[in-house]
Amino acid sequence: MIRHRLDPIALDTIRYGEVRQIGGAKVSFHPAGHVPGSAQIRVEVGGEVWCVSGDYKVVDDGLSTPWEPVRCHAFISECTFGLPVFRWPSQVDIAEDLNAWWRANAEDGRHSLLGAYSLGKAQRLLHMLDPGIGPILTHGAVEGTNEVLRAQGLPLPPTTRVTPGLDLKAHPGALVVAPPSALNSTWARKFGPASTAVASGWMALRGIRRRRGTDRGFVVSDHADWPGLNAAIKETGAHKVFVTHGYVQAFRHWLEEQGYDAGIVATDYAGEEVFAHEEAPKDIIDEDAPEAAE
Repeated sequence: MIRHRLDPIALDTIRYGEVRQIGGAKVSFHPAGHVPGSAQIRVEVGGEVWCVSGDYKVVDDGLSTPWEPVRCHAFISECTFGLPVFRWPSQVDIAEDLNAWWRANAEDGRHSLLGAYSLGKAQRLLHMLDPGIGPILTHGAVEGTNEVLRAQGLPLPPTTRVTPGLDLKAHPGALVVAPPSALNSTWARKFGPASTAVASGWMALRGIRRRRGTDRGFVVSDHADWPGLNAAIKETGAHKVFVTHGYVQAFRHWLEEQGYDAGIVATDYAGEEVFAHEEAPKDIIDEDAPEAAE
């Protein structure tokens, strides 16, 4: 997948749990559950262990190697969705809602356009679909990723790449998976009066759902939600926790209230997907903080 996304490069790989000695440090990679192949990095020097989470989620999506807690003294955790308002529905519920939306559109003779990240989220959604409803079409960016992951043995349903010569009449009621940016492009207009939806954790915020202008918003993220972040941090056993990528100020404050020695690792990274510039209203933080303490 790295070669697919970065073109031919010199690449060395390492298995999960395999330890490499780099100078005075013992370094190993461990499953992050974010997308297939994603990893946390464990670094041990002089008996002290630090772990950098990278992007992660604690829910088993059926495709990625599931997240595993890494016991450590210090944990650097992302907190893209580090507010109490972000609580994901179960994968079973997401699948039911997604297939019901597609089925209703197919019965009405419309295509269903679903916007999702090309790596990870698109395949996770494909894995949830009921192929008995109709054909599944994909944008080239999604299908290119599918091809690589299928070659790695991931169980994905049959899909057809949308090409200029594809006869859409031969695929009535199809569900089309594409990057979110493609939904408002000329590429999407070829499907006629289709129903549109976006899958993102940001769909938990009503204001963002309205501004996206799609018919549906499915709350799906490959990042940990509020309960997932808190559970993951607790399972590491770390007392020192640094947060990055997201609502860092609010989440650090919360961790300090829970007794952690908490800090912030500042980066230029803004957050997940095309909604990263959106900010949760202040009342979300104030309104839900008591609930989070229950």
